[in-house]
Amino acid sequence: TCSTAVYSSFVQQPGALELEISKALLSIFTSHTNTNTTTTTTTTTEKKKKNTSNTPSSTTILHSTPSDELGPSDYSPEDLLPPTKQLSVDIDEDDAIIRDELKRELLLLSSITNRGQHSSNDEMNIVVDIVTQLEALNPTPQPAAVFHLSGEWDLCFASTQAFRSSPFFQSIRAIFGGGDGAGSSSSTGTGTVSGDASMAENAFRLHDAATSVGKVGRVRQVISEDGSFVSEVDLEVGVMGGLPIVVKGTVVTSATYDVTGPETFDLKVVSTVVKKSNVPFLDQLLDDYPLEVPVGDIYETLRGSVPVAKLKTFYIDEAMRITRDQDDNFYVFCRS
Repeated sequence: TCSTAVYSSFVQQPGALELEISKALLSIFTSHTNTNTTTTTTTTTEKKKKNTSNTPSSTTILHSTPSDELGPSDYSPEDLLPPTKQLSVDIDEDDAIIRDELKRELLLLSSITNRGQHSSNDEMNIVVDIVTQLEALNPTPQPAAVFHLSGEWDLCFASTQAFRSSPFFQSIRAIFGGGDGAGSSSSTGTGTVSGDASMAENAFRLHDAATSVGKVGRVRQVISEDGSFVSEVDLEVGVMGGLPIVVKGTVVTSATYDVTGPETFDLKVVSTVVKKSNVPFLDQLLDDYPLEVPVGDIYETLRGSVPVAKLKTFYIDEAMRITRDQDDNFYVFCRS
């Protein structure tokens, strides 16, 4: 009935049906268009998100250079090695005043530290600095020349045990090798050892401990132009700790030396003898029948050769000499 009424109204109003049909078609078309637009927009957004998620992010990558592909460098591996100490010659006459001041300070520290044997770390560091400065201000072109070395010298400072300045102990140290050679760089100036050289160091420490109840007195070297080298070390050794009984004597070691460079000379021990003993009758007995130990011959028999101790003198003037051993220990001597 309703459909008939609507149809009758369309018939009674010409064009009304066509108008309603047009509206319906327009509505359907508009709805379809909006749906497609929404779908298209949604699809486009999803594509953008997908494209965005697929786009790789910017990443910083650190590359390390393999050890076999060396890149540019500001230094070579040799620069990291400790430099070998070189002889310096100072020709500036005005530096004589500086040398005198440094020597005075060195001798002062020597007197208050018993030649360095009782020095603190700070005092030793000061002396190391003074010695380094003096070596840089060395006024002599060939400090190891015979006419410079010859004379009588007293030990006034040592960066290690004083008795080690003797050729006897230098030969023991030379047997074990090690070290970088006399005059090699050392941060402390007190020397370094490596390998079998530590065995020699242990022996020296034991000797130092064995004589701890006594003391090392005057240490003297007499160097002649004919190549002879004589070391005299005065010793006072307690027989028993706590008892006022002290045995005194002078250990005299003979050696030969050979100059091998402007600052270098080789030392070979020959013999050792004890003199000037304070033991009753022993002093006279030793004078009448000196007990001289042929250390050099013993070395020849046992090992086929006499060990060579290589020493370097980096400073010498008319009054002072500074000599270093293969472990870079330094010995400061004053001319007697």
